[in-house]
Amino acid sequence: MTTSVGSRRRQRSARVAAAVVLLLVAAAAVAGTAVSGSWVALAAAAAGAVVLGAAATKITHSELLATRRDAALDRATQAQAYRRLADERAQENLEFVAGMQAKVAQREAAVTRLEKRLSGAAAELVDARRRLADASERVAAAAERAMTAENESSSLAARLAEAEERAAQAVVRVAELESEVEGLRGELAAWRGGKVNRSA
Repeated sequence: MTTSVGSRRRQRSARVAAAVVLLLVAAAAVAGTAVSGSWVALAAAAAGAVVLGAAATKITHSELLATRRDAALDRATQAQAYRRLADERAQENLEFVAGMQAKVAQREAAVTRLEKRLSGAAAELVDARRRLADASERVAAAAERAMTAENESSSLAARLAEAEERAAQAVVRVAELESEVEGLRGELAAWRGGKVNRSA
């Protein structure tokens, strides 16, 4: 690429130099014949100058066309290079987008899993709260039953104390009654003994 560009530039330099040389030769010929003062020579030199000028113009025109062709070729080469670069960038962008979509899909899947775990944990928490409420109700009911049992125990203890007091009183009364019965038996025995003695 660099060698072909260099060779084209050398060719252009040679063509431009040839055109300049033709113009200089034409100018020198016209100037030389003008000094000589011959109209025929001057006309021939002018005709030759026109021919050399036309040749120089043709060389310059062909050089201009070649320059335009080379510039167009360079632009086309650059356009192809840019197109290849754009294709590479587009491919890289597609790969980046695909990679990001895969990452987003992974993150969404992770978020979905976490949401499921969170909903499961929330359900477990609700269940645990319900079990705790049930246990609290059972504890409250047990405490109420314990309070009732304690009240009943207090009542039974009071009634037991009262019953024990009545039993103690009954024992005393029984002892008194037994003492009275013994006294009555003694009196009865004495009465029977007195009755027997009177009948004898």
